[in-house]
Amino acid sequence: MGVREEVAAQAARLERDGRLGQCRDFIQHGDVSVYDHVASVAEQSCRMADALARLGLRVDRDSLVRGALLHDYFLYDWHDPDPSHRLHGFRHPFFALANAERDFDLTPRERNVIVRHMFPLVPVPPTCREAWIVCVADKACALRETIAPRVAVLAGRCARGRRLRPKRGGRR
Repeated sequence: MGVREEVAAQAARLERDGRLGQCRDFIQHGDVSVYDHVASVAEQSCRMADALARLGLRVDRDSLVRGALLHDYFLYDWHDPDPSHRLHGFRHPFFALANAERDFDLTPRERNVIVRHMFPLVPVPPTCREAWIVCVADKACALRETIAPRVAVLAGRCARGRRLRPKRGGRR
């Protein structure tokens, strides 16, 4: 079974047994849903774990994938100006953990993945290998989801021979 199929199978179980499917209704970065974001983070985490395994470093694969899929299980649209969403970047790991604990039996590693994935913004670091992997994968995926659409626009401008910045002054 490939990484994509492994993540999809675990996601299907979390949708069936909990509320992961609701994450399809909320946007995370740009036009990427929370669901697609957490699936990307889980896939990237698996690829990183596979690379570490080639170096002899093992992880709890089930906790890695479940933790990655639940790391943003906050279940609200953080773009809404609702006062309860203030400081979302700092607070959402705790909301995600509370929701995940309500819906699932979590391992200590899964809890650590969920609540520590925002390090260093939330200053307490992860304490297990799985949480470190998801923390790094989350940053990589968020960067790709945020920057890639902008890079594509710039690349399109360059391909069409348009200047990225208008000329200053009156001369052409």
